[in-house]
Amino acid sequence: MLPILHLDQDCDMKLEEKMRRLMRVRQMALTTERDYIQWYRRFVVFHGKRHPGELGKAEVEAFLTSLAADQHVAPSTQNQALNALVFLYREVLEVPLEGVNALRAKERRKVPVVLTEEEMRALLLPLQGDMALAAGFLYGCGLRVMECLRLRVKDVDLAAGVVRVHDGKGGKDRVVTLPEKLRAPMESQLARIRPWHEADRESGVAGVYLPMAYARKAPAWAKQWEWFWVFPSKALSTDPRSSPPVTRRHHLRDVTVGRALRKAATAAGIAKKVSAHTLRHSYATHLLLSGVDLRSIQEALGHSDIRTTEIYTHVAKAMRGALGSPLDRL
Repeated sequence: MLPILHLDQDCDMKLEEKMRRLMRVRQMALTTERDYIQWYRRFVVFHGKRHPGELGKAEVEAFLTSLAADQHVAPSTQNQALNALVFLYREVLEVPLEGVNALRAKERRKVPVVLTEEEMRALLLPLQGDMALAAGFLYGCGLRVMECLRLRVKDVDLAAGVVRVHDGKGGKDRVVTLPEKLRAPMESQLARIRPWHEADRESGVAGVYLPMAYARKAPAWAKQWEWFWVFPSKALSTDPRSSPPVTRRHHLRDVTVGRALRKAATAAGIAKKVSAHTLRHSYATHLLLSGVDLRSIQEALGHSDIRTTEIYTHVAKAMRGALGSPLDRL
């Protein structure tokens, strides 16, 4: 997440609010909205707080080049900045922004951090309650952390033994197998959070957040058990997208999961940088090692391009010792 950058009255707040409103109409993720607003602000500050309407392609190129040459940002960061500015000009200012030719950030292909099965057992051991269940979905189903935390009760089909992921990265839906080892913990979780849902209804708390189309067509669903979060937050909070402000129960934050995993990794003595995505990487690599084909893993992960999934073949080969080493033959 980008650090928050505040602008003074020199910034056209009407333009920022229009940008925010258009992103909400398009149902863009709240994290994307927050990042795009920050890139808009940084672009304005970079050019002496001039109004973006006075700037154009040349100024966009200068800003993006500075990100690569002076700040040495990652390619994905520079691409996000470009996407934010394209949205600003095309959708908000209604001025096309074509043929941007800036110095591109150097592509760095990172090999994913993967835990061995022994390390995974040690990592899961100290986790309890909802953190143990969340880690089970991350490793057992290969979910991204926000896909996991946004699960609704209806998305985990215990009868069919599947987990339905809605509106994943790129707006794609997919279905993955529910591990048998998660069935009992999931049943316990539902029994634990059901009273929270009932208490919210009795106290008149607003229903959970619904995607805009559902909120408009079927607002009553927000108060139904099926739409309740699998990982609800203990505390109520103000919905940042609501106007006027609405207090409701949101799901757990991703930082909560990351903190729990790092603590578990320390307790297990794992000398690797462990994050929620590490469990997803481990899921894909362990499936490859067990003989599952790459195409099936691509579908399970929700990758659009098979080349994204192929990175795990390199890790799997190394872990399998497929290449060997001439040192061992001496």
